[in-house]
Amino acid sequence: MTALARTDTSLLGRWWWTVDRWTLAAIGLLIAIGALLVLAASPAVAARIDLDSYHFVKRQFVFLGLGAMIILGVSFLSPVGVRRLAILGGIAALALTMLTLVAGTEIKGASRWLHLGGLSLQPSEFVKPTFAVAVAWLLSRNQLDEHFPGFLATTGLYVVVVGVLLLQPDVGMAFVVSAVWGTQMFVAGLSVLLVAGIATGFIGAAVGAYFIFDHVRGRIDRFLDPGAEEGYQVGRALDAFGNGGLTGRGPGEGRVKEILPDAHADFILAVAGEEFGLIACLVIVALFLFVVLRGINRAVQMDDLFRLFAATGLVVQFGLQAAVNMASTVNLIPPKGMTLPFISYGGSSTLALAIGIGMLLALTRQGPAVGGMR
Repeated sequence: MTALARTDTSLLGRWWWTVDRWTLAAIGLLIAIGALLVLAASPAVAARIDLDSYHFVKRQFVFLGLGAMIILGVSFLSPVGVRRLAILGGIAALALTMLTLVAGTEIKGASRWLHLGGLSLQPSEFVKPTFAVAVAWLLSRNQLDEHFPGFLATTGLYVVVVGVLLLQPDVGMAFVVSAVWGTQMFVAGLSVLLVAGIATGFIGAAVGAYFIFDHVRGRIDRFLDPGAEEGYQVGRALDAFGNGGLTGRGPGEGRVKEILPDAHADFILAVAGEEFGLIACLVIVALFLFVVLRGINRAVQMDDLFRLFAATGLVVQFGLQAAVNMASTVNLIPPKGMTLPFISYGGSSTLALAIGIGMLLALTRQGPAVGGMR
């Protein structure tokens, strides 16, 4: 594709010279690292639960391949196409999330999964990117038409989405959605007083969650008392980082993954730390930071409000999910079952993140070829 001339007016040519190739490259590296770490971490987990050693590897390679195709496909969309995908996909995702309340499979006290044929689907994962784009559309309409109740509409949508998530319950997902919504409202020009009120409400909700949800209280108590039995995974993850040191023990030489239940999923960074060391972990952190900062930089250059608000929401969601996973792995915050984007095992998460990154790439395309696609 580097042979494409800037004057090439084909669909591929216009995409290549307008898409953010640096972000695309960083995401490609994260996908490659994810494939390597799943290959390193998951065979021990599969063997421990009497599955084929490469059960998770084969499935995740399929998810990563599909995710890569989704990223590329969605990145070709115009802003109008992104908006339509978000609205239609968001309605479907929210409906399926509601369905989990009555027909979902309960795992660890929460009903978040639907079994469709031989596949398991967590529809709430797809709510996150579509919600961010839908909110951006409503807020941009509000800015362009003073009679359109954009702030009221987004607040109503937020209440419905968070209400459904809390009924599952999925407090962590509700927190991410809340942070994205609050950030977009702030960028849209909400007064400082109202922003302070929203922040106070978030704090109150967090305190309330501690007393209402047993699993939230257990995780926080475990965080405050790492020596307790419930802190087993965090303790083993910290052991892994200690074993790995600066350069790691070497590929395949990790031992903590043999006893860490979620070594291939929520705690996969610990496997990276033990086998490849602190340097490899810092490279992963740097890649996530690059995508976030690059996304913010491209977002503020957008020449229309919808693209600005949507890109901001998508990049905040991506960065916050990565930060929550990494912080909980190293015991900086209470543990939360949230995947590390494109690195942890998980089909629903990988595909939903691919949609979000594809939307981000589509919305941050720059150049004359983009101008006619609004």
